[in-house]
Amino acid sequence: MEQVRAKKFLGQHFLTDEGIAERIARSLTGRTECLLEIGPGMGVLTKYLVDDARYRFKAIELDTESVDYLHRHYPTLDVIEGDFLRLDLNRIFDDATFSIIGNFPYNISSQILFRVFEQRNSVPEVVGMFQKEVAERVAAGPGSKTYGILSVLLSAFYNIEYLFTVHENVFNPPPKVKSAVIRLTRNDVAKLDCDEKLFVQVVKTGFNQRRKTLRNALKPLNLPLDAVPDDLLAKRAEQLSVADFTLITNNLSVAADSAATDLQSDAN
Repeated sequence: MEQVRAKKFLGQHFLTDEGIAERIARSLTGRTECLLEIGPGMGVLTKYLVDDARYRFKAIELDTESVDYLHRHYPTLDVIEGDFLRLDLNRIFDDATFSIIGNFPYNISSQILFRVFEQRNSVPEVVGMFQKEVAERVAAGPGSKTYGILSVLLSAFYNIEYLFTVHENVFNPPPKVKSAVIRLTRNDVAKLDCDEKLFVQVVKTGFNQRRKTLRNALKPLNLPLDAVPDDLLAKRAEQLSVADFTLITNNLSVAADSAATDLQSDAN
């Protein structure tokens, strides 16, 4: 009855297939000694993690009723009551690196991934269940219609694997969409060979008007686009790789610095 009440209170879709839950847990590769589960709810995934000796394991849950449930059923579990998107992540494991796992709430799953991108030097691995179209978007490569901002930003620093599809009938109540599990593992890129803040701006601006060529889509940046090779400006954002965006960023950065230097010289 506790789980039924919680379902009604949360208005969520709960995974009921134990085999799927165990498969998600076993998808971790053990890259870190610390592990954080986001949104454990009633603990269907937690039960396969809480006694795993490889990890110093914690969970973060926003809903008070779920926190109470977890305290009763998993008394040894360190449960943080709070919002992952607002948390100071460096304090969770005292600045140690940590992996992330979860059956993520679909309404904030993209925000979770943007947070992972921001904390990429602290998070070497993520295993999570997402709405299928979000998982496909994250795992997509250049030239795909689903390729987007998260595809580029995350693939710059992570190897991304689409692991398996999860059908609606393993949830109660069944959602109207399919789900999928993906794994992100940190690659060897410590830093991009460009201004990373500008790189993010270029990627986001390029995809904000994804039907336009880069020549038109990047105009809002007010940067010297004539410094970018014509063959790249003639393409749409979805056709460009991380290396292409890096090259564009470098060219824009160099041209902007040169223009600023010229202005300063004229002023003197």
